[in-house]
Amino acid sequence: MKPVEVHEMEESELVQKLKDTRAELFNLRFQLATGQLDNPARIKSVKKDIARLQTEIRAREIRAAHEAQAS
Repeated sequence: MKPVEVHEMEESELVQKLKDTRAELFNLRFQLATGQLDNPARIKSVKKDIARLQTEIRAREIRAAHEAQAS
C-alpha cells in the first residue's frame, strides 16, 4: 500500500483497513510459528502498512483538533 492510497481513503475506510491489516499480521505470525509462512518479508511490509494507517489516522485527529481550536 502506497502513502498516496492512504491519504485518499475516507476515515471509515482507514479504520476498516487497519482492522483488516492487523488481522492479516496475526495470521502471518501464526503461519510463521507453525512453519507455513512462504514469504517472511510480508510481515515487514504489513507492519509498515499498519504504521502508515495509524500515522494518517493520528494526523487527521491532530488536524481536526487544530481546526476546532482555531474556530
